[in-house]
Amino acid sequence: MRICQLLVCFAMVTFPGLPVNGQASIPNSGYDQPYRPQVHFSPKKNWTNDPNGLVFFRGEYHLFFQYNPFGDQWGHMSWGHAVSPDLLHWRELPVAIPERDGVMIFTGSVVVDRKNTSGLCSTGSDCLVAIYTGDSNPSAGHLETQNIAYSLDNGRTWTRYEKNPVLDLHLSDFRDPSVSWNEETNRWIMAISLPKEHKVRFYSSPNLKEWTQLSDFGPAGNTSGDWECPDLLTIPSDKGKDSIWALKVGLNPGALQGGSGEQYFLGSFDGKAFTASTAPGAYGWTNYGKDDYCAISFNGLPKGQRPVLIGWMNNWQYASKLPTSPWRGQMSLPRRLSFLKDGAGLGLKQEPVVAALRTKAFSIPGMSPNLSDATKKDTVRVPYELKLQFGHPPASVFGVRLYSDEDHWTEVGFDTAKKELYVDRTKSGISPSTDFPARTAAPLVTSRPYDLDLVVDRSSVEVFAQEGTIAMTNLVYPPSQKGTIRLFPQNGEFDKASGNLWELKSIW
Repeated sequence: MRICQLLVCFAMVTFPGLPVNGQASIPNSGYDQPYRPQVHFSPKKNWTNDPNGLVFFRGEYHLFFQYNPFGDQWGHMSWGHAVSPDLLHWRELPVAIPERDGVMIFTGSVVVDRKNTSGLCSTGSDCLVAIYTGDSNPSAGHLETQNIAYSLDNGRTWTRYEKNPVLDLHLSDFRDPSVSWNEETNRWIMAISLPKEHKVRFYSSPNLKEWTQLSDFGPAGNTSGDWECPDLLTIPSDKGKDSIWALKVGLNPGALQGGSGEQYFLGSFDGKAFTASTAPGAYGWTNYGKDDYCAISFNGLPKGQRPVLIGWMNNWQYASKLPTSPWRGQMSLPRRLSFLKDGAGLGLKQEPVVAALRTKAFSIPGMSPNLSDATKKDTVRVPYELKLQFGHPPASVFGVRLYSDEDHWTEVGFDTAKKELYVDRTKSGISPSTDFPARTAAPLVTSRPYDLDLVVDRSSVEVFAQEGTIAMTNLVYPPSQKGTIRLFPQNGEFDKASGNLWELKSIW
């Protein structure tokens, strides 16, 4: 079948101080503002940035996050808290670890101390232990130290360790501990950032209290900004036969697309030092969009479950200016990680966790010229997921445009001449900053499929392509609540293309 154009009409929906260490949840109501994400987590109100302490424990996924309990701008950093049974439907809880005595609670980890190595759990039981950076204010000398706290009631209340800090180098930039248990060495391993030195330093501990320095990694890759939010983890093959180590490092500013972003290194870790591989594809960016920063993975996942990554959907270039209220900031979709190895080299694969929200599925065999022919309906509501598979390139530049009106759209396309996938939001709508309009791009591997998996929410477009080896997350603020989706070029031959569309249920 020769296809010249796909036209999809859709309509968006129209809309007419926190307690600390408490037990009550924050009601899941009042999440209907025009730009409020419906399939991504955001706090009911106030400022949020980095995800913290992602952990699975006793049937719950825990999401802690940088949070200001007192307003919608950065400050008074504390750990907010939400829990979920499925990584999608989040229930916000009261502040977990608040700022205290002029010390803010920066990014860190939560681990399940299954063997009570810390001695902080109840006798014969496991418990949750948080390892976080305490950032003191300038009047106190501005030091960043590593501290621990523990919870004996499934993360609802937290007690600071009386002998904090557990690691202090007397530095003002020394933060974001990523901690996990290493089975081979029978020790806890910490990866932590020395931001100005562009290094990740590794430590080990038998008990989370006493730490021994092991080695440094870096400088390497991109060093044009501060290194932050490291994460050391093992990633399984997409074939399930072997695994590889990965070290993810945040960069701010100076990332590939401007502002903040994240790079990764694939390689090996021998229990003391990380060595980056020199194979093609072993170095890259976890996200080629503007809006995915300080992503970290979950500790404590059930055996056999692939690693899961969540990031902050924002960029420090304009984070304080986003046109949202009463909240500011949101998280990316969770992504399950694996890696592939093919003729082009290695590739980090990311698969969005969204299938459980799918409803009203529509198959698009042969890419019907008008989606309404396939779906038997004229409108498709946001949020939705659209998967497209192009059998071969119909032109040198091709893809899909998401229109809010005839003058505003976001374009997702392949450029085979430049060998890149791109997202262009320069005409998408509201621009809260001069740094916001952007065309973000990622290198294509010509031997991999031309496929797209788009998750469109009220204020974001997340794109996964080439079997998930490219991820690109961008915020958008369309001026209209109605629009169309069109393939381009209009005269392209999409004879070997197909697709699927799903409306998505709100997580609230």
